[in-house]
Amino acid sequence: MPPRSAAHPSRRPFRRTDDVEALFAPQRTPSEELPDPAPLVAALTRGILEVLAGTREVDQLARWLAEEPYLKLMTRANLSRRARSARRIPAQRPVFSVRTMRRMTPADGVAEVVVIVSMPDRTRALAMRLEGLDGRWRATDLRIL
Repeated sequence: MPPRSAAHPSRRPFRRTDDVEALFAPQRTPSEELPDPAPLVAALTRGILEVLAGTREVDQLARWLAEEPYLKLMTRANLSRRARSARRIPAQRPVFSVRTMRRMTPADGVAEVVVIVSMPDRTRALAMRLEGLDGRWRATDLRIL
């Protein structure tokens, strides 16, 4: 068996680590290449309210949420579950209606949306920032009031 050489002549040298990380990092997508965010906002709103009510798992929304909003929603869902358990209230599918939905586009490939939702016992506001990443919308920030 012939001895292995230290550097094979047909292989290209490795790129810098920064170049490789930039190549595999999420790539921004311009607005004209993205679909209308309204259906996603409606689905996310329903999904978030169901997660908080305890009738949906947070994992089902993972594909549309970045890491930070996913972890925040998971924490909030756990707190809601504990509160329901302490008061011995079973999880029930939320009944709500969307009162208003406002969308702004502060930059190309970014949509900021506020959804006002009426529920039987209260009115809530959901604010989310959607960014076009890898050809689709992802929620990169989420606030529930």
